[in-house]
Amino acid sequence: MNVWITVKSLGKRKPALAKQAAELPETTSTLRLLIENMVGQQVQAFRERKAAAGMLAYLMPQDIEAQGATGKVGFGTIHGEGVPDLGEAKEAAILAYEDGMYKVFLNDEELEDLDQPLNIEDGAHVTFIRFTMLAGRLW
Repeated sequence: MNVWITVKSLGKRKPALAKQAAELPETTSTLRLLIENMVGQQVQAFRERKAAAGMLAYLMPQDIEAQGATGKVGFGTIHGEGVPDLGEAKEAAILAYEDGMYKVFLNDEELEDLDQPLNIEDGAHVTFIRFTMLAGRLW
């Protein structure tokens, strides 16, 4: 089934990830499975970007212009040798949800229980809202 995914962060006007289509397996029946499937897609996309980064990188003028509009121009190089472990990434995402680091909404309705049955229909809107910690020092 195809759903629309949006990632937002509190305190920012623009979403971190604009509304994008994502394909979920038909067996996605709980919030836990939804999170695990999304993490799996992101890990796979990261691995593909890392593999493609070894190719000759260059930027066309329209690429520079488009990236300049966002405030950062770069080749998309991924630094670091590590490749994420899928199992650990899923566990970390579930733990972060349980710790209240982000919330998940399905068609503007907050999902609270990880194992409560869900009815995700084709074309549904899923929103992840990340909560950021305050930075700074107290004297």
